[in-house]
Amino acid sequence: MNTSPRLDNLIHFFENIRRENIKDLAKIYTEDVFFKDPFNEVHDIQSVIAIFDHMFDQLDQPRFVVTTQVSQGDQAFLTWDFLFKMKRYKREEQCIRGASHIRFAADGRVCMHRDYWDAAEELYEKLPLIGSVMRVLKKMANN
Repeated sequence: MNTSPRLDNLIHFFENIRRENIKDLAKIYTEDVFFKDPFNEVHDIQSVIAIFDHMFDQLDQPRFVVTTQVSQGDQAFLTWDFLFKMKRYKREEQCIRGASHIRFAADGRVCMHRDYWDAAEELYEKLPLIGSVMRVLKKMANN
């Protein structure tokens, strides 16, 4: 396993993320960071902070567990489990499995963060009403 202090710092932040420390992203990410996930595409640190702040508005006990890390040069790839409970639906803990492609700037901060995960399988299928529709569509597509 090839890791680096900058990657270790990033992993530590996300595995210990709290609403109180979201603003610390400004120390870890560049001001003009490119961030993309299945729902967002932004090009500045304040927008990234707003995305994670919104996460805490919508979810209870969100946390990341990094399961794999690979680092080469100025890039890294992580796989992770995102664990949370949905505030609207008082259900058991949910898990989204995903991956992140990270690129570091010369100063060691993250300048690009791209998340990959299947919103249909990992999220929509688990919601009460949409989930049943998604499961039917998936079954139809597989026949």
